[in-house]
Amino acid sequence: MGEDTTFGKIIELIEEAQDTKSHAEKFIDHFARYYTPAVLLLGLIVWGITQDIRLAITILVLGCPGALVIGAPVSNVAGIGNGAKRGVLIKGGEIMNTFSKVDTLVFDKTGTLTKGQTELVEMKAMPGQQRGLAYTAAIEKESDHPLGRAILAYAEAHAIDYSHLKVTQTKVVKGKGIRAVVENQTVLVGNRNLLTEAGVQLNREQERKLAEMEEKGISTVLVAVDQQLALMLGIADTPRDGVKAALAALKTMGIKRMVMLTGDNVRTAQAISQQLGIDEVHAELLPEDKVGYVEKLKKAGHTVAFIGDGVNDSPSLASAHIGIAMGSGTDVAVETSDIVLMKSRFTELVHAYGLTKKTVKNMKENIVIAIATVAFLLIGLIFGYIYMASGMFVHEVSILVVILNGMRLLSYHTKHAA
Repeated sequence: MGEDTTFGKIIELIEEAQDTKSHAEKFIDHFARYYTPAVLLLGLIVWGITQDIRLAITILVLGCPGALVIGAPVSNVAGIGNGAKRGVLIKGGEIMNTFSKVDTLVFDKTGTLTKGQTELVEMKAMPGQQRGLAYTAAIEKESDHPLGRAILAYAEAHAIDYSHLKVTQTKVVKGKGIRAVVENQTVLVGNRNLLTEAGVQLNREQERKLAEMEEKGISTVLVAVDQQLALMLGIADTPRDGVKAALAALKTMGIKRMVMLTGDNVRTAQAISQQLGIDEVHAELLPEDKVGYVEKLKKAGHTVAFIGDGVNDSPSLASAHIGIAMGSGTDVAVETSDIVLMKSRFTELVHAYGLTKKTVKNMKENIVIAIATVAFLLIGLIFGYIYMASGMFVHEVSILVVILNGMRLLSYHTKHAA
């Protein structure tokens, strides 16, 4: 029963993540495949030459790579545990290694960079089209899109009666909007491309008004009834708290390129990107266009992380080297992703990036400590400075050192994510 709850699923994902081996752990497994037989062979050779069984056993004992075997897993588990404690679910050690190398971040806009708490803030109705808003609300009542929710909220707040309207022949046009028939009238609700493809033209005054809305950084929804523009709706969605500061912090930590991909219009997208300090923006994209751009970045040699929240983002989350989902996003996005920001805060993204870099560095430190200890013991044994008792003491101390070094990750935090 408990495993079916959200908390139970989170615990299960954390446990699975901690069982997933990192690049460093795979290296250790590969190293041990050759190192262990080599130590065994060395012990046999020493015994064969010297006939000193005590010396041969000492070589076998001191050559045991205890610290090496435990060093990377301790760092991996501590790093994942730290992330979980601070609202970042990292689904495995290999993801930790890959994210630490990311140099390019690609963002969805609505619900990712912005709060997804949309509000209809501006409306222009064309003459003789007073029923346009009721038609739009009737069509959008089955939609879970943030823009549709804003239209419904406005209609209900202003007592617009649309419950009696019969909607038929509804068709969702991917990345563009909805086409439907309401009261025997064909209604289009969506972006400029939807109306253009249907042959609906805007006059000069309508073009001017639309440009004014878009330059304010608000999303626009156009409504046409029987091939005539009926409504222009301006819907605002504010950026998430702390996004600009978080993006600036990520740049100081090693991110070289930030890109925003959105299905929204160009002017609105550019206004948001300038407000947040994003390097590059591509607008009016379909989901497959976003995937294509991610693939283009990968082919150019970039290590790419995509951050999104919706069903339409899932292909891009899967395509990128690292997919990062907002915890408030859809179940599909969360399942597809490699990292989940549980509270949907950009400070969690900063912490995750810093944590992965610190964890990978910590693993490397533990590997160096372990190998240096084994080399010191074997050299000391050869020159007569190390014996069984002293060697065992140094060996056990080295294991304790790598454990304590790994546990330092439990208290890690960045000043930007505090």
